[in-house]
Amino acid sequence: MARKTERYTVVTGASSGIGYETARAFAARGKNLIVAARRRHNLEALKSEILARYPTLDVVIKASDLSVTENVYRLYTDLKGYALETWINNAGFGHYGSAAHQDLHKIGAMLRLNVEAPTLFSSLFVSDYKDVEGTQLINISSAGGYTLVPGAVAYCATKFFVSAFTEGLARELKETGARMRAKVFAPAATQTEFGKVANDAAEYDYDKAFGTYHTSRQAAEFLLELYDSDKTVGAVDRETFEFTLHDPLLSYAGSSKHNQKTAAEADGQREEKSRCSRRE
Repeated sequence: MARKTERYTVVTGASSGIGYETARAFAARGKNLIVAARRRHNLEALKSEILARYPTLDVVIKASDLSVTENVYRLYTDLKGYALETWINNAGFGHYGSAAHQDLHKIGAMLRLNVEAPTLFSSLFVSDYKDVEGTQLINISSAGGYTLVPGAVAYCATKFFVSAFTEGLARELKETGARMRAKVFAPAATQTEFGKVANDAAEYDYDKAFGTYHTSRQAAEFLLELYDSDKTVGAVDRETFEFTLHDPLLSYAGSSKHNQKTAAEADGQREEKSRCSRRE
């Protein structure tokens, strides 16, 4: 049963890698957790580890395959009884391979998990919590969400979407006076299960493949820096591996005279023209 007076941090893709370490990092700050992923046994191990160190916390497990659209809606509905504070969309996977020879079943699942799920979760969370003080939405993109990487075009495209969607949402929230803040975290190579899944490999050696990379724990530390900051983007440079915080990086047409007018703006212009006509 949810303890409705307490607030929770949601982490998707929490069964391994960055999600696992992020959950541990928020637990260390005394945050109650809702952790979601496909592999229940990994989530159980995470819960046991956290409660062994922080027995007063509440850790809620939600085992679900979020590449299935219905499961996204079902999970959010299941959380209606909880007071949420932070939502971290971390679930996702990658793919290396030419567009001409892709496994389209895998690509379809990647599109649903990397693009559809965070878009739906973000929209639902913002709709319910945008005016709640202290709330944050953090979507996990990638260095490949700002730079196209050879052999990973489809994956990069999904992360370009995450970067653009989250930066745009962050601007929208600020411009409308919402209290929630939306942020995007863009790590570079990180030692997780990503390499195995992206390459359809039984084993994957990061030392041979990259030489330089971050650990999942380091990535979680970067994410916390972003969480604590007033910046929108936390990004790792894929050449230097330096982590830096930024205001939105993508071009924004906010002041362009060529933007579509909102209904309110259009009504205002019509009213002004009407007043001018009456004066004449």
